Amino acid sequence: MPALWIAHVTVTDDAAYARYAALAGPAIEKHGGYFIARAGRYVQLEGADRPRNVVAKFPTLEAAETCYHSPEYQEALGHARGAAERELLVVETTE
Repeated sequence: MPALWIAHVTVTDDAAYARYAALAGPAIEKHGGYFIARAGRYVQLEGADRPRNVVAKFPTLEAAETCYHSPEYQEALGHARGAAERELLVVETTE
């Protein structure tokens, strides 16, 4: 089943986070993921407000998890650590 990678982010260092984003996109694509929402308009209805929200779709939950643990994504993630407050989860779709 396909899975969605959902990130809610507050960026605290724009330059470092831009380096993360430049590397994260290719890592996600390498593992079969593609963005379906990336920092677009949103309405916060409940919970903590994070002004940057990203959703990528992967062929499977396992592909998304493999991407997260891959050397390419971990290199990107090194730029996000200390540059943002984030929550990230992966959830299977019902499709």
